[in-house]
Amino acid sequence: MDVHKLLKSFGYAFYGIWTAMREQNMRIHIISAIIVIIASILTGLTINEWLIIILVITLVIGAEMINTAIESVVNLASPEIHPLAKQAKDVAAGAVLVIALASVIIGLLIFLPKWF
Repeated sequence: MDVHKLLKSFGYAFYGIWTAMREQNMRIHIISAIIVIIASILTGLTINEWLIIILVITLVIGAEMINTAIESVVNLASPEIHPLAKQAKDVAAGAVLVIALASVIIGLLIFLPKWF
């Protein structure tokens, strides 16, 4: 195993995370995740509830990163406006929205019974 190559690959991955953080929607997801984590601490979730919360936060952030990557590749491949380029970007954004909405529903199912 080439440790130098392995470390470089981690560097690229961390740079990808840093790059994604410059996107407005990613910052919104991160702020939302911080709020949910604080609410989770204050609510006193069980270990299983924590696992679910961590999983949905990770899914939303991961989906947003994939969406950002798709948008970047589409912009490179089709700098001019093209219906298929728009469709690809819209579908990727829609996937993030579906996962984000599911995470809100999951959060409500976890938090509402504990709060009310």
